[in-house]
Amino acid sequence: MNASASPATDDLPVSERIRYRLVSAGCRHHANDNIAAFIEPGELDALQVEVQAKMQEVLKSLVIDTDSDHNTQETAKRVAKMFLREVFAGRYAKAPSVTEFPNVSRLNELMIVGPITVRSACSHHLCPIMGKVWIGLLPNEHSNLIGLSKYARLCDWIMSRPQIQEEAVTMLANELQERVQPDGLALVMEADHFCMHWRGVKDSESKMTNSVMRGAFLKDANLRREFLSLIAKG
Repeated sequence: MNASASPATDDLPVSERIRYRLVSAGCRHHANDNIAAFIEPGELDALQVEVQAKMQEVLKSLVIDTDSDHNTQETAKRVAKMFLREVFAGRYAKAPSVTEFPNVSRLNELMIVGPITVRSACSHHLCPIMGKVWIGLLPNEHSNLIGLSKYARLCDWIMSRPQIQEEAVTMLANELQERVQPDGLALVMEADHFCMHWRGVKDSESKMTNSVMRGAFLKDANLRREFLSLIAKG
């Protein structure tokens, strides 16, 4: 539920008004948290304008002459739009609409979705994370099934935030567990981290792979082995 700004906050920058609501509600607002419920209609546009102005100051501090350099004259505007509407959109947009339907056929066999291409950003350096996710489900007669494309939409919503890979996979697992309520849930993510490729050690070969196993996948070694062997063939 949205919490309206008080008269005392009306003259504050839009970012401060949104932060006021979050703090007043005792709501965490880390880099990988969704804060859509605290953004009122029209405020995302205003926030984009505010970010653009501050990004322009960053360019100025980098001693880039954006007045005469035609390549950077619109950079602040592009970056602000990119952050709020694209690469970090999972922070500011509500969860995608996902139609759920009952498991009428009482499916209880292993289902695998993937590889789903995912794009994120590391919250340490705001460098890209590019990778793939595989999802394994063992539904039961009470599970809510969702359409195939909806897995990709939920992945994109969760991943489009600054974060670390370990937390991203756990957040995605939590979202799917709550929606589908399967007997077993397995996720594997493999990704390139450009904070290693582009800077620091500049190692272009290394990847990071991590997994989350819950329910039957955690308890049943044969099921876990079947899932891992099948995604290895993908």
